[in-house]
Amino acid sequence: MRAAQPRVGSDPLRATTPAIPHTSPALSSQGRGAPNYLSQQRCIMAHVVAATKTILHVDLDAFFAAVEQRDNPQLRGKPVVVGGGGPNDRGVVSTASYEARVFGVRSAMPLRTAGVLCPGAIFVPVDGRKYAAVSRQVMDILRRFTPQIEPLSIDEAFLDLTGAEALFGTGEEVGQKIRQAIRDELQLTISVGVASNRLVAKVASDLRKPDALVVVPPGTEEAFLAPLAIERLWGVGAKTRAALTDYGVKTIGDLAALPVDILVRRFGSHGATLSARARGVGETEVGGDVAAKSISHEHTFDVDTDDWAVIQRTLLALSEGVGGRLRSSHVLAATVAVKIRDTDFVTVTRQRTLDDPTDSTEVIWRAATSLTRREVKGMRVRLLGVAATRLSEQQQIPLFQVEDDRHRRVVEASDALRKRYGPRSIRRASLLEADVGAPFERDPRHAPTEKGE
Repeated sequence: MRAAQPRVGSDPLRATTPAIPHTSPALSSQGRGAPNYLSQQRCIMAHVVAATKTILHVDLDAFFAAVEQRDNPQLRGKPVVVGGGGPNDRGVVSTASYEARVFGVRSAMPLRTAGVLCPGAIFVPVDGRKYAAVSRQVMDILRRFTPQIEPLSIDEAFLDLTGAEALFGTGEEVGQKIRQAIRDELQLTISVGVASNRLVAKVASDLRKPDALVVVPPGTEEAFLAPLAIERLWGVGAKTRAALTDYGVKTIGDLAALPVDILVRRFGSHGATLSARARGVGETEVGGDVAAKSISHEHTFDVDTDDWAVIQRTLLALSEGVGGRLRSSHVLAATVAVKIRDTDFVTVTRQRTLDDPTDSTEVIWRAATSLTRREVKGMRVRLLGVAATRLSEQQQIPLFQVEDDRHRRVVEASDALRKRYGPRSIRRASLLEADVGAPFERDPRHAPTEKGE
């Protein structure tokens, strides 16, 4: 059978169609038996085609950098690095424009490394509020085509078009319409993958970035994946990739050819999952605007610190950001977690389940402080993060939570002022010296993780 080629844009596609089995001699000799058998096979195939889902994965191209280039014509066509004010700043790259990527600059890379690789790069600080606003515009465009949307991050989402084809056209046609709308209305580009499941659609959207449309027809998933490098498969990180080299695996097709029992012996239950994914088997459910699993806020210090007063003050600022986002979205958190990274980039995380779910800055801060205190003794801290997890819709503030009505009213009034006049319009006196940036502003109930790749 000839391997199917994915369709890119409006390029012609040579797709394989499952062959209808030839009739056996016994059936052929029965006269009407063979036609009946063939008819049954055609009915089965028609049912399979009808049951196939149409899943799109859409991913904005170099989102943060693209927004900055759109809004500042002087940045267009130049290497832009989003994530700091210059190559000597602390922190990491949030997103790099495609012009910067030519030099090897990548997300999560230290800013200083990016400056060395690309001396001519223009460094721009993160503007989370602006990116979140543009993300909402993108999601509004996507909802024109289906209510079945599941954001994965600030710049990517899954769409389930099953049943909507009669209104809006095929997956390929909708993909073209989405790209055109994003380009015309927002002056941005987006890459789209179309397939019968989430796994393959996501691989397809990333295959020929930027500004691409790749369609994988049903039944060709395994053939589409086979020649691709193994690292393109979900669930294959650096450690798994290194382990797979022991078996000579370089491509997804190599992995698909391995007996599943070998993979299970080496990787446990994850081995069976890897085998299925390599053959193009993936989930098809798209869950709508799913709730975020956590809300987090991080800060990288300009200079590594072991000053407990500075650490404590920073934890309060981070907790204020997390608590404010919980309250604005009317959700409560049952667990508080901290992330601590030292001078050597060693990272530890700790978490604690609260007695009662909360949206209180003070409760979050006390838990974060307790978790951090025991970990930072003798450590110079490079980065701190506070996260609220196990979110639930706010029903009622627990009766036994240590907050009186007067304090609650003060908190709500402060939140209202920040919402109207900006996050720095009113601040705690103890945080006047804390230089912690504002968190992304978005509704955590319908908000993805903070990603700009």
